Amino acid sequence: MLERSTPRVYTSRGQAEGENWPAVAVAVNDRMAALRIGQQELADLSGLSVSTLRLVQHGASRRVQNKTLTAIARALDWPDDHLIRVLVGNQVSDAPGGATDREILAGIGRIEQRLDDLARRLTVVEELVTAGTAHR
Repeated sequence: MLERSTPRVYTSRGQAEGENWPAVAVAVNDRMAALRIGQQELADLSGLSVSTLRLVQHGASRRVQNKTLTAIARALDWPDDHLIRVLVGNQVSDAPGGATDREILAGIGRIEQRLDDLARRLTVVEELVTAGTAHR
């Protein structure tokens, strides 16, 4: 499972050791390509300027704040902390559609719930069939 820690608040004062801005750039550019959206559309969706997005897309020669990364992540339909985790090197899922471990587990939970419901319904049908053949 992913380790959760409170990330530091990033400012625009240069890079800190251990931050991987090129990985953030790759993640953003790959997601934009997969979603087939351009800079202007992402700017509109995130509420950021095209120049700020361009900075992130090119590996951020200076840091941007967490709220900027959160806005981009939301606009790209990722969990709020996705790009922060990419930045600091925490594991993120490479599952199709960018699903996170939490999203995958939630999906499995929904599938299990549906299977339980189907099993209960099948039991009722079997009981009706058995009762119907007993009365013949």
